[in-house]
This record gives sequence, C-alpha cells and structure tokens, in this order.
Amino acid sequence: MLSKINSMALNGLDGYLVEIQTDISPGLPSFEIVGLPDTSVKEAKERIRSAIKNSGFEFPSRRFLINLAPADIKKGGSSFDLPMAIGILIAIGYINENNISNLEKSIFLGEVSLDGSINSINGILPMCIEALHLGIKNVYLPKNNIREASIVKDLNTIPVDNLTQLVNHLNGISTIEKENFDINNLFSCHSTHNLDFADVKGQENIKRALEVSAAGAHNCLLIGSPGSGKTMMARRLPTILPDLTFNEALEITKIHSIAGKLKNNSSLVTTRPFRAPHHNISPSSIIGGGRIPTPGEISLAHFGILFLDELPEFNKNLLELLRTPLEDREVTISRVNSTLTFPCNFMFVGSMNPCMCGYYGSGVKECTCSPESISKYLGKISGPLLDRIDIHIEVKPVQYKKLDSNIKNETSKQIKERVDNARQIQLDRYKDFNIYSNSELTPNLINEFCKINSNGKKILENAFDKLGLSARAYTRILKVARTIADLDNKPNIECTHLAEAIQYRSLDRKYTDKY
Repeated sequence: MLSKINSMALNGLDGYLVEIQTDISPGLPSFEIVGLPDTSVKEAKERIRSAIKNSGFEFPSRRFLINLAPADIKKGGSSFDLPMAIGILIAIGYINENNISNLEKSIFLGEVSLDGSINSINGILPMCIEALHLGIKNVYLPKNNIREASIVKDLNTIPVDNLTQLVNHLNGISTIEKENFDINNLFSCHSTHNLDFADVKGQENIKRALEVSAAGAHNCLLIGSPGSGKTMMARRLPTILPDLTFNEALEITKIHSIAGKLKNNSSLVTTRPFRAPHHNISPSSIIGGGRIPTPGEISLAHFGILFLDELPEFNKNLLELLRTPLEDREVTISRVNSTLTFPCNFMFVGSMNPCMCGYYGSGVKECTCSPESISKYLGKISGPLLDRIDIHIEVKPVQYKKLDSNIKNETSKQIKERVDNARQIQLDRYKDFNIYSNSELTPNLINEFCKINSNGKKILENAFDKLGLSARAYTRILKVARTIADLDNKPNIECTHLAEAIQYRSLDRKYTDKY
C-alpha cells in the first residue's frame, strides 16, 4: 500500500514542504529511505522500527520504501521521524482510511524515541510560519515545542506526547487537548536586567559614548588599561538598548530556533541578544557554517550586540571575516548542496588593551613593552576593520575620589529614555526607507539627512586632513553626528555635534601610528 503525508524542512531561515511517500510491498524484508537523506535521517529507520513495536503495533517483515520529495534537496535532522512513522502506520492499516483525506492540509514534525514518545526538534517557528503561508491547517508537533509554535496565530498546533496518543487521535478514539498561551502577555513580560549603569563610578565620558552608540546602533571599540572598566560597561550596554518590536523578536526567535538555542518550553526571545564568544572560537562558529549551514554568533546577535572582549587575542583572519557582514548586515554561506543567507544586523562592540602589558599611554603605570611588541599587538586589528567601527573610546582608570563618592549616578532607565526618544526620531524619519537607525544610512540618505553648514564643512575638512581619515570614516562621522543631534532633539547637525563625532574617530590614530 502507498501512503502520502506532509512534513516540513528548513532551507536557511525559511521552511519548505516535504512530501513523505511510503510504499510497502511483498519481497525480502528491507527498509530504505531515498530523497537525499543525510545520516541522521537514515538512522531514523531503527528509531521508527523500535518506536512502532514498543507502542503496541506490529511491524511486518516486508519491503519498506520511503521517498522524501522533492528528491533533489539534501534532507537533514530528526524532524522526519514522526511523519515517516505515521506514513508507515497508514500504509500498514493502523490508521482509518476515512481519516487519511483529512491529512492533506496537515503536517507532522518530531523526533521519535525508542519507546514511542515524541521529542522536541529545532526550527519549529520558521516551519510553522511557512506552513501558514502554504495554507496548512494543522501542525502535529512535539509537546515541548508547543509554546514556540503558538506564536503563529491562525494555525492549529496540536501537541503530541507519543505515537499511540496520535494514532488514537487520528482514528477518532480520543482527542488531544490543546494548550492556549497568551502571546501578548508573554511579549510584554520583558526580563529585568541585573546590571545597571548606576553601578559604574565615574567614567561619564564613556557612558556618553555608549549612549550615542546605543541611540544610533553604532559599532564601538573600548581601548584602555586592565581594570579600567571596559568589560563592565560593555556588559551594561544592553540595559539601555530600545525594547524589541514584535517583528524583531520573531526574526530573532527564528534564528535561535534553527540554531537550537531556545530554552526548553520557551516561545519568544523578548530581549536583545548579547553574544560574547571566547577568543578561541572557530570561523564557522562565529560566521556560521557546517555541512548543512546553521547560523553563527553574528546571526545569533541579530538586532543585538556581538561583544568581543580582548579583541587582539582573536585570530586575525577570523576578525577579517567580520568586515563584509559589518557592511552588508547579512552573511552568505555557500556549500556544495546549497547557498544560504542569514541576517546579521548587529552592533559590534570590542574591548582591548593598548599593548601586551596593558599600560601603554595609561599614565598609571609605566609600559614595559618594546615598540616592536606594541606594533605587533596593535597590528592584529587591521585598518579596514577599524574603519568599520564608528566610535573609538579611550577608557582611563577611575580616580579614587570617584570610587569613594556617594553621588548617585544615572540609572540605565534614565539613559534608556533618551535612547528611546532618539530611536523614535529615527524610526519616524526613515519609515519610508526600510531602515531603523542612523547606522544603516546609505550614501544617498546621508546626503539627504546629514547636511552640514559651511562651518561644519570646515571643521570636517580640517579633521579629514589632520587625522588622515578614509572616505568610510567620513561617512561614519556624519552618521554619528546625526545620532548626537537626535539625542539633542535638533533637526540639523550643528558644529558641536560634529566636533563630538570627530572626537570618537581620533583615538585610533594615537595607537595605530605606532605601526
């Protein structure tokens, strides 16, 4: 007997329909899966055989052939276990033929255990979104994935515990009870941060620079001696970022779902990601990759922050891989079987010491490094990469009187109010251009929205000549100045805004002149 049911697979961030065709015929007992299955799909044969037997059904000694159509696309993962098991049970006759026609607008997703229970899988959210677009009515999926799937409204998601329960449901013997979740309440309950800028003593100039960075989604580099507070302040940057919109949360959740980074029984990522990988990370882990490409750290940081602490300790070739994603805000990964593109619109934040001992130019301790070692250390950060970082900040050690002060510092909530106001100005300004912040301005939009007067042009010309700035640095200064003007609620860029923006570009020359 031949049976046909539907399932879903992933191609990058998007799902596509897969038809599971099962044929059982007389002959020597065998079990074959065709349609470009990878090892994880081929191994499903033994899982399915044991799951069917341990669920109380007979597995006959016949010739089983399963085809995964379309047959020209590589299939991977364990999500095909459940649909293949149901296809076999339909072909054997354990599921009533009268109910088979109702499965045309249904898909099955899930991994089966040897005892017949259904385990959770990755990538449920993008597959459910695509199912809705294709007009699918019902999605049978693991119970542990139901919260994630419930985000997609107007889709009948049915949580399954085990094979026996599903067969009884399909035969009309019993009904699977659905679980309802209030997504609006879930999204409104943002997790609170344990960190706060109120904990930072002194460093008002650094807080100001990070506020500008957050207001315009600008890349930022902190340079300073050990113990000056670089990492401490960078980890507080998420506390002043604007709240996620629902569409942003949905896109972030899709990426984390595919990568298997969602916590058990979680449904929606409601806070901006903060990714801080160790410096021994591999290129494929940070960019994304694998035989079947999956998102890397830069995509997991989408709409959030990628923080690289001790920047020169990262492999130089790995850092150079960041140059194109920082410009394009997406990364394309090519493999023999497919070419996939993942979004990576993230804020890049780095921190570093100015030399190996950490005290070059600090004024606190004498630097013990030779000029050659300083040049070699700083040379790990290339000029083109520095050019793509909008704001460079020198972090000086905090003075004792600041540490011992009882003056109340500004809280993250107070700073965030100004950031939110500046972001709202940008959203209103760019609503017709499909961009969300000043950091995304194109050359044409810079000419339209970053106009400066004659005095401003003179200031910028002098800075361009004295600092030896590149054309890219020129545009970065204008973008940062536009953000500073937004924080000041000014419609036009003034000379003071321009001067502050130039100050954030001058620091790298102090150190890079050494090599």
